[in-house]
Amino acid sequence: MIKKIIAGLCLILPVTLLAQERNASPYSYYGIGDMKFKGTAENRSMGGLSIIPDSTHINLQNPASYSSLIFTTFTIGGTTSNTTFKTDAAESGASRTTLDFIAIGLPLKKLGIAVGLMPFSDVGYKIQNTVTEDGLEKVRRFQGSGGINRVFASASYKITPKLNAGVDLQYNFGTIETKSIVALPGVPIQYPTREINESEYKGMSFNLGLMYQTKLNNKYDWYTSATFTPQATLSGATNRQFATISYSSNGNEVVVDEININVADDEVKLPSKFTLGTGFGMKTKWFAGAEYTYQQSNELGNRFDNITNAGFEASHKMSLGGYITPKYQSYNNYFARITYRAGLKYEKTGLVLNNENINDYGISLGLGLPVNYILSVPSSSINLGVEMGRRGSTKSGLIQENYTNFFVSLSLGDRWFVKRRYD
Repeated sequence: MIKKIIAGLCLILPVTLLAQERNASPYSYYGIGDMKFKGTAENRSMGGLSIIPDSTHINLQNPASYSSLIFTTFTIGGTTSNTTFKTDAAESGASRTTLDFIAIGLPLKKLGIAVGLMPFSDVGYKIQNTVTEDGLEKVRRFQGSGGINRVFASASYKITPKLNAGVDLQYNFGTIETKSIVALPGVPIQYPTREINESEYKGMSFNLGLMYQTKLNNKYDWYTSATFTPQATLSGATNRQFATISYSSNGNEVVVDEININVADDEVKLPSKFTLGTGFGMKTKWFAGAEYTYQQSNELGNRFDNITNAGFEASHKMSLGGYITPKYQSYNNYFARITYRAGLKYEKTGLVLNNENINDYGISLGLGLPVNYILSVPSSSINLGVEMGRRGSTKSGLIQENYTNFFVSLSLGDRWFVKRRYD
């Protein structure tokens, strides 16, 4: 029965993941948008930690984790985001509900493999400003949508009982559309001009991972993990349309005249990234750890960069978190079998606007609710989490985002490829 459920979800849900509108942030204006995937609900509830080679949950951040799986595991997750955008003069809000990932991992003795689909980056913004050039007032509107999706296939091998190594092979693809409209309100006989760029991107990337675990004083489990993502290149093809437009009585754009131009192919560089983490605890009881991520300077810009004074520098992220499970195998107290998670994060995103660093920091809490008795499978859980944080600042005319993210994932674990002893 579980296999039929998984097969049905794998056929239906990828269409939903690719078609959804996933972002409403003005900071997605830059480059190929916000980096969307932050980890599974289990990881995000601990500040984004990806240290643990979990045997019953898929860790999508470090490919070395898959050879630690003991069950064939299917996972799917989604997020509801509520964000308040604040400036010195105004305040507004937006909400989005998105499907974040779908993946399946299979243990094959010392080898573990996984395949899945997730959004990599998202673009979703609407910006308007007014400038004066050559004595004329210009009203400019900028709008963007789309993003990059990622299909991955991964393999992990248990080199020794203590050391795992793994690799992710990733195919990135997607379309980003940007639009700008310039109007001269002081010149009524002048039609507004519109430029639309539709860019298709595709390309390969990969991620390497290591995980090491050992015993301390024959009592505590100590974990260390590392991942390295080399710089990758995405090829891009852009179709550009210039038009003069007018507006109908209900506010729709009406094309007066237009011309289409095929732009020369370009390339997008994805910066390299390195992550190192360590922590200790007692398996199935508790864990506490810390993780650091460094990413090279992101030089991705935007065709309309003259809207702001933008620059880029190296990105740094620090995560602290952990979990506690009061009594993993309790049969008479359900609350003792729940896994309670918490975490903190701080990220210097690397984006600099008007000489101000755009930083992101937050706190997260989560629960792992076991449902294996309900679903009659060996290891399954519903993982819930909430993350509250702030990105950006109102200084220098910028926008501050105060966000609350509610996320949930379903993890189904079962034994596959077991030969029947009885018919």
